[in-house]
Amino acid sequence: MNPLETRMKFRNQELTGTTSGLCEQYIQTNLVTLPKAYAFDFLLFCMRNPKPCPVVEVMEAGVTKPFTADADIRTDLPRYRIYRNGFFSEEVLDLNEVWQDDFVTFLIGCSFTFEQALLDGGIPLLHQDQNKVVPMFDTNIPLKEAGIFKGNMVVSMRAVPNHLVDQALKISHQFESSHGDPVHIGSPEQIGIDDIQQPDYGEAVTFDRDEMTPVFWACGVTPQNAALQAQPSIMITHAPGHMLITDEKDPNYS
Repeated sequence: MNPLETRMKFRNQELTGTTSGLCEQYIQTNLVTLPKAYAFDFLLFCMRNPKPCPVVEVMEAGVTKPFTADADIRTDLPRYRIYRNGFFSEEVLDLNEVWQDDFVTFLIGCSFTFEQALLDGGIPLLHQDQNKVVPMFDTNIPLKEAGIFKGNMVVSMRAVPNHLVDQALKISHQFESSHGDPVHIGSPEQIGIDDIQQPDYGEAVTFDRDEMTPVFWACGVTPQNAALQAQPSIMITHAPGHMLITDEKDPNYS
């Protein structure tokens, strides 16, 4: 299916799973929606932390159709999460009942965009092979504060065959607007991850630590972590691993 057909499946709630592996080569984005009163602080937070929060698009207050897709951001992601006063409230399949006219939406680059390039480079993606949501972890890597937003980085992990780690770095380096280079390789305990089989978001994948190296990329779930400390009255995000698929192909695939 092309991106529009896939989004219609999400809108009709016929598909509700992870978007990893769907519509290869098309840009996927994380979503953060906030009341306008918090929008400037969050934009500044993204500008100061471009690695985990590379901004693809900022939508004006109340607007529901982005420039990057013939889509309605209230319905065309497979799953959303709602946070109220800094606490996770609920996971929903659409935003129709909670939408407000003062909502400002940010679309943030996602590492799913370069996964097809990794596959093309001969690098397996275990979360796809094992039908899992990519594992994501809170870390001890500090972020630069902006207004009410602060905290530590969240990373996604892909286990890469030892002899292909340099290849994975070379490929992902090209995708700067989708987190680009990894932020850490190997030794998860050095970035505050105690157990690689207990992700904070997503699902654990099985791999041989002797043959494969855990590689960690900055992750667009980072704003959800920041929201727990910022405590805005309401904040809406994609559910981890459940992105907006845009109509634009990443230029690295052309």
